[in-house]
Amino acid sequence: MIENEHIFHLAIPTDDLDRAEEFYVDGMGAEKARRYEDRLTLNFYGDQIVCHKAPAEEIVDDEDVRMYPRHFGVTMTDEEDFEALLESARERDLQFFQDPMTRFEGEVDEHRTFFLQDPSNNLLEFKWYNNREQMY
Repeated sequence: MIENEHIFHLAIPTDDLDRAEEFYVDGMGAEKARRYEDRLTLNFYGDQIVCHKAPAEEIVDDEDVRMYPRHFGVTMTDEEDFEALLESARERDLQFFQDPMTRFEGEVDEHRTFFLQDPSNNLLEFKWYNNREQMY
């Protein structure tokens, strides 16, 4: 089993580094590690996200945005953290892709979830499982 001492890295496209920084740092509370002309590197819940400046043709158009298969996010281990993030996203008027919901209600893998949409149409999912053993 892999221990959680490593840092997960994810690179995502953006067409506007200023808007990406506003969304992730000001909106989501990520820590800016560094910024260059072509990318923004962030500490996002202990993992590394790099927003790479991409040509417009690499950005998903509004009408083409779909949850599956293209999204990433964080599975929260504490329900209070999940609630705090949800409330913060609402207070900061971040763009929800869909309303928060409960998936698989009554099943062993029941969980609460919500999706946010960043300015370059990348989707972020945040979830919390009633049964912690179902997180993976």
